Amino acid sequence: MCTGADTTPPRSDSVKLADQELKAMGMSRRRILQSAGILAAGSAASTAFAHPAGANPGGNDPQLTWLVGDHHVHTQYSHDAKYLINQQLDAARRFGVDWLAFTEHSNFGHANNGGAVNSNKEIQAQRAARPELLIFQGLEWYIPAAEHATVLVAPGPHEVELLRTFELVWDGKLNQWEKPTPGTAQAETFERKAVEAIAWLAQQRRSGYIDDVVALANHPLRLGIDSPHELRAWRDAARDIMIGMEGAPGAQGSGVSTFARAGDQRGEYTNNPTQYSYPGYPADAFRPYGGFDWATATVGGVWDSMLAEGLPFWITSNSDNHLTVKDTWKTGAYPAEEPYLSLPNEFDRWSVTGKRPDPYDTGELQGGSDYWPGQFSRLHTGVTDHSYTGVLDAMRRGRMWVDHGHLLQGLEVRVREVRGNGGGRNGVTLGSRISIRRGADVEISITVTTTGYRNSAGILPALAHVDVIGGPVTGSPADRDAMRAPGTTVWNQIDVAGRTGTFTVKHTIRDLQESCYFRLRGSDGNRHGAGYYGASVDPAGPLRHGNNLGDADPWTDTWFYANPVFIDVRS
Repeated sequence: MCTGADTTPPRSDSVKLADQELKAMGMSRRRILQSAGILAAGSAASTAFAHPAGANPGGNDPQLTWLVGDHHVHTQYSHDAKYLINQQLDAARRFGVDWLAFTEHSNFGHANNGGAVNSNKEIQAQRAARPELLIFQGLEWYIPAAEHATVLVAPGPHEVELLRTFELVWDGKLNQWEKPTPGTAQAETFERKAVEAIAWLAQQRRSGYIDDVVALANHPLRLGIDSPHELRAWRDAARDIMIGMEGAPGAQGSGVSTFARAGDQRGEYTNNPTQYSYPGYPADAFRPYGGFDWATATVGGVWDSMLAEGLPFWITSNSDNHLTVKDTWKTGAYPAEEPYLSLPNEFDRWSVTGKRPDPYDTGELQGGSDYWPGQFSRLHTGVTDHSYTGVLDAMRRGRMWVDHGHLLQGLEVRVREVRGNGGGRNGVTLGSRISIRRGADVEISITVTTTGYRNSAGILPALAHVDVIGGPVTGSPADRDAMRAPGTTVWNQIDVAGRTGTFTVKHTIRDLQESCYFRLRGSDGNRHGAGYYGASVDPAGPLRHGNNLGDADPWTDTWFYANPVFIDVRS
């Protein structure tokens, strides 16, 4: 999340440096760009209007094992973070994390000067020492013309080469494909680079160069430069690669940090529209709602407008850990020697080796907006195989739900046709689609396990309600910048206040006549009100955080969100 200033060379110099590095790796930028352009054109033509596949007529999804993960973590190998790899992994295990991804920022210090290679050596050693923990090496990609993205690669002999090649050829910051004015020819050119990059990743997976890779947009509305049409373009470039977006950003502690000020917001969402922002977003879109991005938190909003197409686009949550709230660690000093003494800023000094000096404990509170992996934000992934590819497969399938503050200990969802050939089967779960006959009843079964321990804030989490949110599938919109799903509403708010342990609640859709989708949400009940589009759409949704000091205390306003299930109606 943190974006400490860097001094990337002018594009002509940066491309020259990148080309030199690619040549040393035995690669050609021209050949890669040419192949990606062809791939992107073919991908768009073949998938943009494809009918959704994968409907499960009877509904017999497997039983799942739920692993807690964090797909967005930084270390001293990023120019604006400070912790050792080992420190992050110790914290992750302390807070119950089963898998974690290191996603250092793209730049020359990472790609050229040893950051990617040297961090991989440490990661390989930690994989051997901690076999119970799945440790990914990924990348935080500066998307051309847009914000950031997580790129996650399954471990293998080519993981480092793929990451380095990808950032050298496709990174928006390195190639200076950043922040064009919306609607200009330059914006169209830069946006096309993002599509080509995703198509290229898909080709690396198809060719077997890597076992698997997924990508998803990070903190999409922090700057308001990820337009709805870009989100759709990335998704359609390769739907098995660009799987979704962060529903809630990291940096959830920015409002209660050591040096917090009035107006600080969870996720560091304190920006206002600029000339580079998508002009269709209201000013409200730049603020969090219950700690979640406006695109996710708004019932009938951006996320729902994409789901109403009947196409998968999933959400996640993560720590984006750079600097932990109120810790006492500080980055050490660089060597008192050249070239460090002559370099003008932190970024240039970091870039010498792509690594900051080891931190040390000062015993005094430092600045920071983040929580440790698993401490506050958790991503739950339903796997059938405890492996790296098993996690990526679960993410791709949308078998994910997220919570803040350890609000829930467990969530199981099953959807069945009440009558007909679905009887006796397991039903489908999160991220799936089920085919039912017109006029049938559909049962949604939601099994919740409450949390029986106090979280890091000393609070015993208590779930107050479970919301069933849904709407019709209406197909591809005429406007690729559509960000409204007017048919989506809260179908049912189920009061579960005071219930503990493991229990099941149900919602039945009667006499279903049209294809639809639904998703789940719930909270501790501490702070809610009429949603962004009014009480008739969302009577008790998350609220925008205020501007007073302490308004953005994340521990007193916690929510869970689950990915959708699609219900296809057949005659």
